[in-house]
Amino acid sequence: MSQSEIILTVENLDPVELFGENNSKLNLIRRSYPDATITSRGSLIKISGKKKDTQAVKEKMETMVRWLRERKELPVQTVEDLLSGENPFQQQQAAGENKTILVQGRDGRVIYARTKNQQRMVQASSVSDVVFAIGPAGTGKTYTAVALAVRALKNREVKKIILTRPAIEAGENLGFLPGDLKEKIDPYLRPLYDALDDMIPAERLAQLMENRVIEIAPLAFMRGRTLDHAFIILDEAQNCTPLQLKMFLTRIGPSAKCIITGDLSQIDLPYKQVSGLRQATRLLQNIFGIDTIYLDNEDVVRHRLVKDILRAYDRHDEKRRREEEEEE
Repeated sequence: MSQSEIILTVENLDPVELFGENNSKLNLIRRSYPDATITSRGSLIKISGKKKDTQAVKEKMETMVRWLRERKELPVQTVEDLLSGENPFQQQQAAGENKTILVQGRDGRVIYARTKNQQRMVQASSVSDVVFAIGPAGTGKTYTAVALAVRALKNREVKKIILTRPAIEAGENLGFLPGDLKEKIDPYLRPLYDALDDMIPAERLAQLMENRVIEIAPLAFMRGRTLDHAFIILDEAQNCTPLQLKMFLTRIGPSAKCIITGDLSQIDLPYKQVSGLRQATRLLQNIFGIDTIYLDNEDVVRHRLVKDILRAYDRHDEKRRREEEEEE
């Protein structure tokens, strides 16, 4: 097969954003096309090898450049999707056709449900007032839930957003942390702040929080309240006791929407303490208006290694379970 050499000129782009730190994104392409030689110097990218390979690399690089110019970011996951044969622009178009685009994030970035189970979360939320979203870390449970809440607020479907989670990690030591109560609790609510930061400009977010249109508070603060005309998210619900989760669920008003997220493989409750999330999904599974969506390793949208890490832990847990069954 004939050899080919292609020179691409890429100007006005940060090479670190395009190629990744230590060329991590570029090395992904090199591993996918081992027979092609890819070198970069300044604004020039040189691709040499068999014509079939050089043309394929050229198409991938051009898509990466276009995505970075339009979206102002190029996540590793997008490069991996591209190398697995998916076109991120077609994915985005399909998301729009399926009405799973959620909100327009900061800097014009479109936020949409990226996986089948995230899309199932979106669909479930449209028909059910209470949705349990259960799955391992990195599957986008919280992020998708926050995006749904922001969309509902922007569309005036609700008057406020309430985000809460148990501060179980703090336990008895909360009083020893420095600062006032808000400063003590904020670290446990950080993932919720991070998701909001992606979707709402900083000044606007500060204004909404100051006016209590968006409220972030620990679960204990929900006691005695009626939460109505609101989109409510309970995060890390696997760390709720049965009484805590019952208390939360009975706070929901007639015009409220609620998503409860959790990871049943990361329960931080004291030994032998039953998880309220595990109990609730069992007790409430046949109630009309309550839906449960299970996300899995295929929904992971973090670093590509996270999927492999989760699979390794799953194999380990399964082996331990079999050994315990044999001992019994």
